[in-house]
Amino acid sequence: MVQIDTLVPAHPLVKELPRWHFAREKVKPRKLITGEELYRMGDLGRTELVKGVIIYKMPTGHPHGFVEFSIARHLGNLVIKDKLGQVFVGETGIYTKRKPDTVRGMDVAFMSNERLAQVKSKSYLDVAPELVVEVLSPDDTWSEVNEKLEEYFAIGVQQVWVADPRRHVVHVYDSPTHVEQLTVKDTLSGGTVLPGFSIAVAELFGIENI
Repeated sequence: MVQIDTLVPAHPLVKELPRWHFAREKVKPRKLITGEELYRMGDLGRTELVKGVIIYKMPTGHPHGFVEFSIARHLGNLVIKDKLGQVFVGETGIYTKRKPDTVRGMDVAFMSNERLAQVKSKSYLDVAPELVVEVLSPDDTWSEVNEKLEEYFAIGVQQVWVADPRRHVVHVYDSPTHVEQLTVKDTLSGGTVLPGFSIAVAELFGIENI
């Protein structure tokens, strides 16, 4: 424990403050903001809102950008052709908790027409998409990923894909605890979430001659 005496200025030219001054000082609680307040702030760079607190994140590298585009492009081809709904990219915000608000940025997501009709928010999504895709960045930790997984499934997301550009694997989650790992020799399918979608994992990562 820090003694109060150590906080008193010792320089002879600095007026010494009474001990009670420090005893009455209180740390001001951090002001929490809402998702709507965050949205009105405009472009803050790559951020998320976690329990009312803005979390700044480093820009992604080009491997992340390529994999994010690749997944979104292949999903979009099917969704647009069959008019199934919409595909979101670019860390689209979604509310995963309220009061205090948590807004997560999804790398890629698919939402059906049925769920789109339920969206009321004009800013961040207030309805869960059926599918969320997270592309790992160098600064991501599995502790953070697991926290996001729990939040996504809690609000009604049916499946989450976690793509790892460095290891060229995709983790397919049907729940926070049920996962299948796919390598470049496997095929990724949409299952019951997106019937008709199927692509080689190697193709997602731009790998040839497997």
